[in-house]
Amino acid sequence: MAIIDLSKREVHCKIVYYGPGRCGKTTNLLYIYNAMNSEHRGKMITIDTKGDRTLFFDLLPLNLGKIRGFNIRIQLYTVPGQVMYAATRKLVLKGVDGLVFVADPLKVRKERNIESLADLGRNLEEYDLKFDEMPLVLQYNKRDLVDTPVPTMSVDELTEDLNKELKIEAFEAIAVKGTGVFETLKEISKQTVHHVATKHLLNKQNP
Repeated sequence: MAIIDLSKREVHCKIVYYGPGRCGKTTNLLYIYNAMNSEHRGKMITIDTKGDRTLFFDLLPLNLGKIRGFNIRIQLYTVPGQVMYAATRKLVLKGVDGLVFVADPLKVRKERNIESLADLGRNLEEYDLKFDEMPLVLQYNKRDLVDTPVPTMSVDELTEDLNKELKIEAFEAIAVKGTGVFETLKEISKQTVHHVATKHLLNKQNP
């Protein structure tokens, strides 16, 4: 849930990038961090394993200006995708305001995508949250692999696996090159700020 500081006129929103291991969650945040002016981003915290996989989370505060007279700050997190870090994923989701699910297009990762989305749903339920009550977008990452010999899934196949029932906004991306990264961020930020403003901010101003 967003943190609203009436004395400072600030709203802090939390967006979490979720998905299977090595799907490109951290790559998204690294690209955003490196592409943005230092005046509009905070310090990134990254804790990785020797295998260069996110072990805990990445934190990237972004200043998105004002809405209804409040300064909006968004913090971006990623979760570790490996099965062994289930408890950490659940912990990072605490207080989440918006979600980006990053899918891996490799055919060998098909089941991991599906299980990771199901895992997200189960973890949200632990906090009394549901997909249809949350700002949520999909990102189909690594689309550059389509032109390589590596067996990959098409957008239609990914949609069938992950978005047939959700029917939410989805973006194709190549996170290492920045393709689709800011488009994804812009959409989830817009949804999240609107959600927080209508559900939480108005209640604070009009108790």
